[in-house]
Parts: sequence; C-alpha cells; structure tokens
Amino acid sequence: MAENKTALVTGASRGIGRAIALQLAADGFDVMINYAGNEALALEVKAECEALGVKAAVFQANIGDKEDVEALIKATVTTFGAIDVLVNNAGITRDNLMLRMSDADFDDVIDVNLKGVFYLTKAAAKLMFKKRSGKIVNITSVSGVTGNAGQANYAASKAGVIGLTKTVAKELAARGIQVNAVAPGFIATDMTDVLSDDLKAKIQETVPLKRLGTPEDIANMVGFLASDRAAYITGQVFHIDGGLVM
Repeated sequence: MAENKTALVTGASRGIGRAIALQLAADGFDVMINYAGNEALALEVKAECEALGVKAAVFQANIGDKEDVEALIKATVTTFGAIDVLVNNAGITRDNLMLRMSDADFDDVIDVNLKGVFYLTKAAAKLMFKKRSGKIVNITSVSGVTGNAGQANYAASKAGVIGLTKTVAKELAARGIQVNAVAPGFIATDMTDVLSDDLKAKIQETVPLKRLGTPEDIANMVGFLASDRAAYITGQVFHIDGGLVM
C-alpha cells in the first residue's frame, strides 16, 4: 500500500481518468481529481475514492492554460502536502480531415494534449526533484504511433507526448523520477458509446482480441507503473490495445 502518497490525475471526472483515480485510491493514494467542466461528476469520483478509505479533492482547471495548471499544482500541494504521482490523462479531440481542419482546432488540441502535459510535468518535476523521487504517467494513444485519418491534430499531440515522455525520462532519471506513457487502443467510454453497434462491431474486428478495452484495462497499467513494482521502468510506452498495434 502506498499509504499517504498523493496522486494528481487530470481529466479524472469520467472515462479512463475516473478509472485511474479509483485504481490509485484503491492502492492507497490520496487523490486530487482535476476536471474541466463537470463538477458533479468530479464530486461523484471524489466520493467513490473516499469510500475506499483515502482523502480526495477536486479542482477545476483547463490544463492548456499555464495559470490554471499552476493553480492546480498549488492546490494539490496545499491540500495534500506533495505530489508523488502525476497522471497526465486529460485530452480533447477536434476531429476533421487535415484539409478542412481550422487553425483553432489544431491549436486547441495541441494546447491541451501536449502543452498541458508539458506545463504539468515541468511543475510537478520541480517538486519531485527536491524529494529525489516521483512517478509521471502520460496517457498517449495508438493514434500517436500509427497516425489516424481525420486526427492530424490529435495524432500529432499524442506523438508529441511520446517524444516528451522519453526526453523527460532521460532528463529526470538521475533524480529517481520515472516517466512512462500508456497508449490506449479502442476503449469503451462515453466517446465510443455514441458509435453505432455496426461501427463498434467493425472496430472490434480490427482488434486481435476481438473486443474493445475497458477504462479499467488502462487503469491497471497505470496502477502498476505508479507502484513500487515498476521501480526499474522508465521511458517506456505501453500499448494497451488488444494487439491492435504490433
């Protein structure tokens, strides 16, 4: 049990972020639940974490905004005293074919998905540096590895996260800070719920394990990487995708 250690999870009010927050709470971490807009959902996650016997708090922040990120970091330290684990999960999509994609849609996705990870990692690393320990887990995507039609902005942001992960892992390793990435494939979340059953079936056919993943599949890997069992792992990208990308 990682009792009294603190994890900050961004985009934790639903989907993969929620599952990660609950997994870390189950593992004994106090949890700061960051959310962008839906306070009611964030408070539900807080209550579920507290029911697991840990402390939890919520904080609204747009992680694409540097001042919001600084406020989030400050609130986490004020509330819990430290940040032992940072999970950069928050992300947005603004899908369109590249030739139809607006500059604003490209910039918005890069700001949240890539610059947000940069802002948070930089701020948290300064705290971890002093303690000579810490774990950072970045949620990227198989789209960042293979590319995906209609997602030039998203794929570029997630590929950027992979490059950032490996670079920061090299820079921080001497201080005992581990930085890894998890690349989900097709995961059953609110985003995929809107797809037709026919389309879901077609997607599942492309996956060797013949099913969509669950948010818990991702949370299990994050929980492992946040634990002492992963003490000799850094700079890696773990594909949790049912064999989609081999």
